[in-house]
Amino acid sequence: MRNAVETELTQLPESRVRLQVQVAPQELEQRIERKARDLSKTVKLPGFRRGKVPAQLLIRRIGRDTLLEEAVQETLPRWYAEALQQADIVPVGDPEVSLGALPAEGQALQLSIEVGVLPRATLRRYRGLQVPRREPAVDERQIDEEVQALRERLARLETADRPAQADDFVVVDHEPVQGAGRLDPEAASLLTRRDQLLDLGADDLLPGFAEALIGAGAGEARTVEVEFPRNYGAPSLAGRRIALNLTVKEVKSRELPPVDEDLAIDLGFDDLQELRDDVRSKLEELDRRRVEAEFREAALDAAVAEAEVQVPRSLIDARAREMWERILHSLAHSGVSKEAYLKIDGRSEEQIVAQLRPDSERALRRQAVVAAVIEAEGIAPSEQRLEEAVAGTAQERAEEPAQILKELRKTGRIEDLTDDLAAREAVELIAEHAVAISPDLAAAREKLWTPERERDADAGSLQQEGESVQQTGQSGGGLWTPGR
Repeated sequence: MRNAVETELTQLPESRVRLQVQVAPQELEQRIERKARDLSKTVKLPGFRRGKVPAQLLIRRIGRDTLLEEAVQETLPRWYAEALQQADIVPVGDPEVSLGALPAEGQALQLSIEVGVLPRATLRRYRGLQVPRREPAVDERQIDEEVQALRERLARLETADRPAQADDFVVVDHEPVQGAGRLDPEAASLLTRRDQLLDLGADDLLPGFAEALIGAGAGEARTVEVEFPRNYGAPSLAGRRIALNLTVKEVKSRELPPVDEDLAIDLGFDDLQELRDDVRSKLEELDRRRVEAEFREAALDAAVAEAEVQVPRSLIDARAREMWERILHSLAHSGVSKEAYLKIDGRSEEQIVAQLRPDSERALRRQAVVAAVIEAEGIAPSEQRLEEAVAGTAQERAEEPAQILKELRKTGRIEDLTDDLAAREAVELIAEHAVAISPDLAAAREKLWTPERERDADAGSLQQEGESVQQTGQSGGGLWTPGR
């Protein structure tokens, strides 16, 4: 089957490339017809039922160029992704797209795309690296904290005859203040509640709610003005500030059970020691996994330190900007706008991006080395590994893993999964062949230095040292320590 696009790659300075992309004429005509068929569902012409207007008739009525322009705007991301796949590059930052004139029927569409790409790493040693690895450790303080968390799970709420405190629960009625603004019935219903139990220490309360209720006792009335997030579920409330009347009906305190044998029995253990032993075992297992993750990361960083990777500043800036955009995307899902976050954080957007640059450079170097190891080792995830990766999704959807993979291949998303698994295998390979040493030994080696290192850091000081060596008749070489 002929590709929708044909791509020609040209290397540019500063880890950038230019892609000359040609979209096939038949692809363009198919997109125009598809666009016309979509429009036929909403357009009504005399003599035709809605949705039954022939595509070619709509193309003549609306105009080929109009439909082609809309089709190009909709399909451009897909053509870009296909061009990246054909060129076998990993983009960094936003592309600069130059779109040629809309072609006549039977002619191809010409695109020119410039984009930053992942730099190539020159590998040196990545097997047999000595990497610090600590032993899993759990102390009594951690066990006490986990037991405390278990106590809180068994806490009971008791009525408190006093004003509400920051960690209390309160039972309240609330309703919008008269004249608080035009509210549709759904919004008014959401704002009117009876016997609502609120945790004053919860993170998900709207700002101002807890502050208005702290210090209030049963029977007291308060008024609070709350601001709803811009992406709030009820559109009529999103982004609005609305005053609410609150009436406290009851204050409840959280009563924790004592740490004794009864607590252990309530949690399913014979005695308190068995409970603590179980907590210790789970914490040790958790720390073992953490140690493994730390070791893999340290092994990768050791391979990065051995390799040679040239990372242009423009690429670092582009990746830092990508990281900031991901942060904003995550904040938006939590209902926090960029403006609100910047106000709370106290830094400007430029300052945040600037402080992301070290992480950006480290990520690019790691990614470049991983890509080089994949190429050097010929790593390609097996079909079994792919099926294992989608097994959870397949179980949720009551389908076979092979069916999930077939769907990913059909939609062009299998490459993302394959690349991710290949990267994991590359890091696993580096860690598997690394030699673990104690953190103390690694720290001691960091303090050791050689004349070559000192020459790079301070040529003048080394020259003075060399003169001293000549005078005393000592020769250099080997490992030196500052006290020698």
